[in-house]
Amino acid sequence: MKRGRIDFLAATSTHPQPVLSVLQAFRGSAKIVFWIIIISFVGVFLFAETSGLTGRGITRGTAVGSVNGIDITYDRWDTQVRALSAQEQQRRGASSLTQDDMRRIEDIAFQQIVDSILLAREYERRGITVTDREIQYAAMAMPHPDLAQNPDLQTEGRFDPEKYQRLLQSPMARQQGLTQFLEQYYRTEIPRQKLFEQIAAGVYLTDARLWRIWQDERDSARVSYVALRPVTVPDTAVRVTEDEIRRYFDEHRDDFAERQGRAVLSLLAIPRPVTAADSAATRQRAVALREEILGGVPFDSVARRESSDSVSAAQGGLLGTVARGAFVPEFEAVAFALRPGEISQPALSPFGYHLIKVDEKKGDSITVRHILLPITQSDSSAQRITTLADSVADVAAAAEDPTRLDSAARRFNLPIARAVATEGEPLTWNGKYVQDLGAWAFRGTRVGDISDIVDAPEAFYLARVDSLQEGGEVDLDDVREDIRRVLVNRRKVDYLDPRARRITDAVVSGKTLEQAAQENGAAVEKTGMFTRVSLVPGIGRLNEAIGAAFGLPVGATSGPVKTEDGVFILRVDARVNADRAAWEAQKDQQRQQLLLRLRRQRIQDFVTALRKEADVDDRRSEVQALTRERAS
Repeated sequence: MKRGRIDFLAATSTHPQPVLSVLQAFRGSAKIVFWIIIISFVGVFLFAETSGLTGRGITRGTAVGSVNGIDITYDRWDTQVRALSAQEQQRRGASSLTQDDMRRIEDIAFQQIVDSILLAREYERRGITVTDREIQYAAMAMPHPDLAQNPDLQTEGRFDPEKYQRLLQSPMARQQGLTQFLEQYYRTEIPRQKLFEQIAAGVYLTDARLWRIWQDERDSARVSYVALRPVTVPDTAVRVTEDEIRRYFDEHRDDFAERQGRAVLSLLAIPRPVTAADSAATRQRAVALREEILGGVPFDSVARRESSDSVSAAQGGLLGTVARGAFVPEFEAVAFALRPGEISQPALSPFGYHLIKVDEKKGDSITVRHILLPITQSDSSAQRITTLADSVADVAAAAEDPTRLDSAARRFNLPIARAVATEGEPLTWNGKYVQDLGAWAFRGTRVGDISDIVDAPEAFYLARVDSLQEGGEVDLDDVREDIRRVLVNRRKVDYLDPRARRITDAVVSGKTLEQAAQENGAAVEKTGMFTRVSLVPGIGRLNEAIGAAFGLPVGATSGPVKTEDGVFILRVDARVNADRAAWEAQKDQQRQQLLLRLRRQRIQDFVTALRKEADVDDRRSEVQALTRERAS
């Protein structure tokens, strides 16, 4: 058999209608990577012809990066970006992708290509290959996840192998690219699984380790404690030298992540204010939708058609099964008061008006749906603001002269604000997310560049780059103050130690913890029951104080215990040990769950180590800057 011509089965289908419906569903699925086929062989060509890259010195073969000397071409990266963005767009439905979304997708696509190159080298090093027979077997025994979940390939809610075989046998499967896609999928997936099986093969859990894990999660204690906290010590009481800061930096250099790029922006905002009349109009629309549902139109149909929450709208408004605390208070108060099947009156939250329906109640959890209608401007107000934004854009948008932003601000009496963008993160200003401009600032911009106007739901925005600092290796100046704070905190903890020892000495001499604390101006606090892995309010999690609580006999008082949060003195008031019989009864299930988790972690650690050791050169910003320069 030749590569690319694998016959999964020799026979042909006699059931064309089910096959056609499956192929149609497969192409239309929100998850489906069938779009990768279309994008790879059609979209790339169309984009190359219309993007202006060809003929401007930047081609589809231009390297946007490399891994250990192997180039990552613009063609390969862009194809992956387009595939991922098509999948994301299908998942969201009508909601369009922002530049921030695209920047995240671009980073994911680049990392996926890096990983695939590193893994391919590892396959070669380990002699891992894949045969046509293995692909045939995998196609029959391990169907692609999206096919396994397709309703047309199920009988009574379960995957039906016979229907799946008829699909693979059909001429349409080959004609419409399904068999080619599946072959490529298994050529990629089988070596990956072989490698991961090798990496995770040595993972094993003894009974003794399983019991310790069970104890950590089930042994519980309750304590009384005194906490002496660093915040009570003035900064003037301790001293940290420059030599100590430098020594800490040298000893912990690997702990510091690379410095991210930083851009200082001048920002013009043209808000879209909403009025009481706008709120009333949105509520009235919600009332009309509620009446439509009560009149017999299914809630899920209205949600798909009307809800602004595109993710839940695609699921008929379904938010899932949740416990209290999952939603903002305004939403939660209404949702948990509803009876199953009941439709709420319009409920106002910071996101707008909701119509809420509870499908099911179990204990303190509900399965809930909603329709979200955000409060937006009236047409007349929106038109007035849009006209102003257009006028501002005519003066300054995408201008090469940085003074045009100042001119627009003066002409339209708009204040200029300062915002700081961090590479790889969405821009926030005044505590709010500002769409697109965080990604724009690092797409090959130069100091003085002015953005296009951004049309966001809450405002129009325009930005200018005032300064731009590239990311890179962290130096001492970047983290000096962070290190100083760490060392000052440690000095303060040490400063508190003598006071803590006076308290413990008093306990040793026969006084109660309460008496000793009071004599030294401290208070005794109490916890509820907690385990070794709990987050304990007032004490913390997985620190020395938690360890002391399980190392002392009941009724005993500890000596001073230092943590990053202070100095603690603890008295164990109660302890309950884990039930060994209960552990024995579930031991096999626990082993399987933990083995799966540990194997996944080992694989993740392996891939992380490959990345760390690799020589990865990311030149995307340079290529984008060159593209921008040659397009201007």
